[in-house]
Amino acid sequence: MGANMARRLRDQGYPVTAVYDAFPKIAADLATELGTKAATTLADVTAASDVIITVVTDDAAMRGIFTGSGDSLLKGAEGKVFINCATVSPEVHVAVDAAASAHGASAIEACMASSITQARQGTLYLMVGGTEDAFKKVEGILKDLSSSLRHVGGTGQAAKVKALVNMVMNINTAGLAEGLGLGSALGLDLAMLKEVFSQTGANSRVLETDGDDMIAREHECYFSAAHAAKDSGIANALAAETGVNVPLSLATEAQYHRMIELGLGELDKSGVAELTFPGRSVH
Repeated sequence: MGANMARRLRDQGYPVTAVYDAFPKIAADLATELGTKAATTLADVTAASDVIITVVTDDAAMRGIFTGSGDSLLKGAEGKVFINCATVSPEVHVAVDAAASAHGASAIEACMASSITQARQGTLYLMVGGTEDAFKKVEGILKDLSSSLRHVGGTGQAAKVKALVNMVMNINTAGLAEGLGLGSALGLDLAMLKEVFSQTGANSRVLETDGDDMIAREHECYFSAAHAAKDSGIANALAAETGVNVPLSLATEAQYHRMIELGLGELDKSGVAELTFPGRSVH
């Protein structure tokens, strides 16, 4: 996601002054492509940039790049703006915002309900949380990355919305895998079944994006099962904190954790169909 966002911004005429990755070769290759610097430390990224966009894997990674000691994006951060795009827990976004503020910087969360193709095309769906002032500072950049941009509230609010988006998406994906898998077991024509789904209450965005892939077992990764498990876990933790019962979401998270246990965590989320279709390698 981050690499495609950098490509998009370069194409839009922004000076991409530095790129960084936990795997240096990835950063070096991207820097060569973009004609920019591959930073070797987090502090180098901040020193080279006025606006820093981050995309990381999870809460621990997010805390790690904004640590209060050692190499950190916070070193020399006064006056800088951080746009944090990862799907992490709301409390981490709140903590990062506080840490940035303590260093004289601003931070917003720009949560993405999109995939790598949309990142390259500049058609992301972005939900932003943070102060109005911080949002206004980078609104132009965010508009050039997105086709839909919503400032939903203060710090942590967009992360809550994103958790619910992915909770429902993951439930829909797991449900579709069960419906198509059962249809296969019943000997139904799956092309016909998918068409009927599309014309009735069984329709969903996931049917359009993942249905054919489930049938054909084509699980090239756009959004991994491992990320689906993580994101459902974030939503389920929020449900536990508020005392809301979410049995479907808990069952969905368990399915994606099952994929990880079976070594399928890096398949696309559509790979959950490997657990539901008859005659496949796992059940």
